[in-house]
Amino acid sequence: MSIKPLGERILIKPIKTEERTKGGIYIPESAKENQKQGQVIEFGNSKTQEIGLKKGDIVIYGGYSHEEIEINKEKFIIVELKDVLARVEEN
Repeated sequence: MSIKPLGERILIKPIKTEERTKGGIYIPESAKENQKQGQVIEFGNSKTQEIGLKKGDIVIYGGYSHEEIEINKEKFIIVELKDVLARVEEN
């Protein structure tokens, strides 16, 4: 099955946060920072602006109005283009 977002929406696979520190200490769920990072899987099309993303990009997203979906027992989210804050680039 494949999902193609409509309009100015992006399908993202969230990146899991670390469950342990570098020293081996487990981090409880209540103490974890919600880093909203994910990998771009697919995106819709925008008639008003250039999306500026490609499949595989790692992005930081914000906002609270995203849809969570499950495909083949994997969790994904669909966010609007305006909620994508930045693309993570390696130096």
